[in-house]
Amino acid sequence: MASLIRAHDWTATPLGEPAGWPSSLKTLVGVMLGSIQPMFVTWGPDRTLLYNDAYAEILARKHPAALGRDFLEVWHEIRTDLLPIVEQAYGGEPVHMDDITLMMERRGYLEEAHFAFSYRPVRDEAGAITGFFCPCNEITGQIMAERRLAAETERQQRLFEQAPGFVAVLAQPDHTFEFVNQAYRRLFGDRDFVGRTVREVFPELVGQGFFEQLDDVYTSGKRFAAHHQPVRFRRSPGSMAEERFLDFIYEPVRDEAGRVTGIFCEGHDVTEAHLAQPAIDASNARYGGVLAAMSEGFLVLDEDYRVTEINAEGLRIDGRPKSEILGKSHWELFPASIGTPVQAAYHRVMAERVPVELNHHYQDAATGHDLWLALRIYPVPGGVAVFYRDISERVRAEEALRRSEERLRTAMGISTVGVLFWGPGFGLTEVNDAFLAMTGFSREEALGKTWQELTPEEFFPESLRAVEQVMTKGEATPYEKQYFRKDGSRWWGLFAPRKVGDEVVEFVLDVTDRREAEAALRALNEDLETRVLHAVAEREKTEAALRQSQKLEAVGQLTGGVAHDFNNLLTIIRSSVEFLRRPNLPEDRRRRYIDAITDTVDRAAKLTGQLLAFARRQALKPEVFDVPERIQAITDMLRTIVGGRIQIVIDATCLRCFAEADVVQFETAVVNMVVNARDAMNGEGILTVHVNPQAQMPPIRGHAGGSGKFVALSIGDTGSGVPADRLGQIFEPFFTAKEIGKGTGLGLSQVYGFAKQSGGDVAVASELGKGTTFTLYLPMVERDVEPGGAPDHCRDAGQDEDGGGRRVLVVEDNIEVGRFSTQLLQDLGYEPTWAANAREALTLLDKDAARFDVVFSDVVMPGMNGIELGREIRQRFPGLPVVLTSGYSHVLAEEGRHGFELLQKPYAVDDVSRVLRRLTRRRM
Repeated sequence: MASLIRAHDWTATPLGEPAGWPSSLKTLVGVMLGSIQPMFVTWGPDRTLLYNDAYAEILARKHPAALGRDFLEVWHEIRTDLLPIVEQAYGGEPVHMDDITLMMERRGYLEEAHFAFSYRPVRDEAGAITGFFCPCNEITGQIMAERRLAAETERQQRLFEQAPGFVAVLAQPDHTFEFVNQAYRRLFGDRDFVGRTVREVFPELVGQGFFEQLDDVYTSGKRFAAHHQPVRFRRSPGSMAEERFLDFIYEPVRDEAGRVTGIFCEGHDVTEAHLAQPAIDASNARYGGVLAAMSEGFLVLDEDYRVTEINAEGLRIDGRPKSEILGKSHWELFPASIGTPVQAAYHRVMAERVPVELNHHYQDAATGHDLWLALRIYPVPGGVAVFYRDISERVRAEEALRRSEERLRTAMGISTVGVLFWGPGFGLTEVNDAFLAMTGFSREEALGKTWQELTPEEFFPESLRAVEQVMTKGEATPYEKQYFRKDGSRWWGLFAPRKVGDEVVEFVLDVTDRREAEAALRALNEDLETRVLHAVAEREKTEAALRQSQKLEAVGQLTGGVAHDFNNLLTIIRSSVEFLRRPNLPEDRRRRYIDAITDTVDRAAKLTGQLLAFARRQALKPEVFDVPERIQAITDMLRTIVGGRIQIVIDATCLRCFAEADVVQFETAVVNMVVNARDAMNGEGILTVHVNPQAQMPPIRGHAGGSGKFVALSIGDTGSGVPADRLGQIFEPFFTAKEIGKGTGLGLSQVYGFAKQSGGDVAVASELGKGTTFTLYLPMVERDVEPGGAPDHCRDAGQDEDGGGRRVLVVEDNIEVGRFSTQLLQDLGYEPTWAANAREALTLLDKDAARFDVVFSDVVMPGMNGIELGREIRQRFPGLPVVLTSGYSHVLAEEGRHGFELLQKPYAVDDVSRVLRRLTRRRM
């Protein structure tokens, strides 16, 4: 809070600059900020609010917006409650309350809160009251706990009153009655119990042992239980004594220190049962045969948990003879149940006399197999009865079904292939996350939609053909068509439907990138063919033309390699698609071709990234990092890459070896050098990694060295080495000494491009038969990694994507993109204005810059580009945020973002919303 108060713009509040604050206010603020108790100060007629960190927790979501605002405006929902006591404080009269109840809205909903506080009027130097100072404490938890305790006590007494057995609570040390229920009064007569001792209430019990039993429970702290114990007492004064038989327990009640402070007495009148015991014995004899024939195991335990009876099924399940079981304690026979819910269940049934059912899992000591028993435990006179049966097979079957369903859910969740379930009316009944990511719909928005709502009309014939096939044959030939995304844009998908029960399950693979890549590659091949033919025709003209031809030949080698690799990738995609179109294709082969397409698209994207890295046109995101720490962090991944037969030796113990570069590109470069070393050693040898500081970078391949400190990362192998005549070629794109099909020839090119673009270089030293060492040089920085919070977008997670009517100036020279961008922003809740170029945008800003909250501009535009426009806006209109967007720009690659926020094309709707929301929120 001290930092927030220092950073706050107080000129926009009635208090003005802190330098001009009265000394009394400064003193109060200092006292408040130094306290761990919640405190706040209101100052001046506008009741300006200042508070400390502890009070910020009370404000919850109202913090930090509450700082510097009117105290009554901050708590507007309880203004009526606060206004009288605030006016009393401003009138010079202190206010103190130990508990005030308020209905506050501080977390997005109304909640009951309780506070103890003191409003103390504060006077200025002239003696006039100018505010008040309040130390306070929230006591909501205490109040709620007291309510719960009172309610629990009342609930327990109601339960005791409704209990079928008699209940009494005695206070110690004299066994004074604190509570008896109605059952107790019905049994012993309506005497004057509460406040009197047992000896006073029952003088006729002298000599029957009850007083001595109570004394023993109090002094020993041990529970006492009695079964069918006779007692002679009078139901009312002057009546004849009668004998009854009781089952009861004396349970000691302890305080937090473990001292006995009372005795809980609970029991039942079992006189009728006692008198009927002979008949019960005869009944037991009659039903003994029934228990012996039962298909469930049956046990009877006495009050000491000793087995007094077990039936034939129980003996079969246990496997031991009856003589080894009867008379022994349950815990002696089944030690594995000690400390488990089974033991707790037995204790509860024995103590509370209520039935309990549970399933028990244990491991058979003899076989080691997992077993499950279903137990039903009932209280019986003198102990408990247990019915149990072996449900192991049923549990195993249920567990297998659960694992199967869980695997299916997991597979659908992590799959990159979309999965759609169509109901009988061809409405979506379920989709997986991959399909939602392809379309931008939420699950709620997608479910219920028909294929006609998602499909452009020109693709209806293909869809109808597939519907007819799947309904008549059970599956349809895989086909490609376009689908609508949530924003109205289109994407290409490869669909493979089949019928499962009453539903149709459809698998879809997003092939938009492949379709666009095919079109781009065709255009690239046509352009390359034209360039090469032109170069051949002009080659013999002059010596200057010859040099130009050589340059074009190098370009031809590069583009030819690109075309070769892209054609290889497209061959895999096209062949896989053709096979997927074949009817009756086995499921395992269908999955294989779909996986091949997915893998090939990823390889194409990686190839494009490597080309940009080699060309030093990659838009890097440099940050300061500790090189040895990064190497240690990816060591496990490197061990996985090289395999178990290659030993990795790392010497990265240098201190303060910090570099400033793109961490992702750095790790990619390390992986590329390690893969090159692994292949050179044929998967067996020693790979050595060194990190050392260097005073300067030496000259490399005729390039001048670099002054200043560098971090040198060396990766050496014990492989076959590189011939001297090839050392000058190994960083050329598509140059490789590996067998055909075992490398693109772009790995080391990426290392070279990354090093040069980061202000460093890469050197290579090799000797045939002894191995090769690559050394990557990166400029060293002298500062540690600066601590920072999570990126702003992390704090945006889960917030509303509505733009809230904020005004966006869109600058885009492409008509289609401009229309799409403005429509997208409108759908997000923003109010966009479209300018076709930078000059038009500046004209709109010069007229009224205040009408816009943010500028959203393309980078590559004719005339003034996006970076130049951003600089101009920064100079003319400070504080107006600028967001740049580009698919590729050499200006960005060479010079960076110049401090502007950047969205790479193609951008996602979530990214646009997140960036604009963050920047406009900062400006509010």
